[in-house]
Amino acid sequence: MLRLVALALLLAAANLRAQAVLAPPFGLKWGDSPEALIDWAGRHELDVTIRLPGKEPALRVVRVAPQSGTLPSSKARALEGRFISGRLFEVAVDYGSPAEPAAKVEAHFNEMRRALTREHGTLSPNRQEKSVEDQVATRTLSFHREPVRGVFLLLAYTEVEDLLRKRKEATFSLLYRNDNLKQQVESSPEINR
Repeated sequence: MLRLVALALLLAAANLRAQAVLAPPFGLKWGDSPEALIDWAGRHELDVTIRLPGKEPALRVVRVAPQSGTLPSSKARALEGRFISGRLFEVAVDYGSPAEPAAKVEAHFNEMRRALTREHGTLSPNRQEKSVEDQVATRTLSFHREPVRGVFLLLAYTEVEDLLRKRKEATFSLLYRNDNLKQQVESSPEINR
């Protein structure tokens, strides 16, 4: 029995270490309240948009962005936190803008992918597609890393090219997600009161 308890504690500690490896950016922590993100935005004089989806009453989506430019000490243009029953379980960081050349955004995406690989290990390909419809070409690339089941990051790139006008725009996002925390909150009657 003592061995089973020790094994359970060891597995729990390993899970916590893996979740810490993929801690959300900008000083946020899994389980933070929306106020943590709103306070951070206030300290940096950033705009805050809050969405309360009617079909998902426990979900809060807080988007933070500067009126122009990028987030403090970052090349990111926006940050979005998702909260279930008041606890942070997902952060998306958006990069690129229509004013930025698509080639520059793609180079930054590739640079980010190499940096994430150095920090977290090899990213596995998710989706790589290209389609053309009505003189508009769309290309998507995405990669992910899941060091422990339920805690992962996803890097996704989207490029849209108007073939008729010869214009191209690109953006990419880095998504941090903790499904373990989300499921724990959703299944806990004490938290959902």
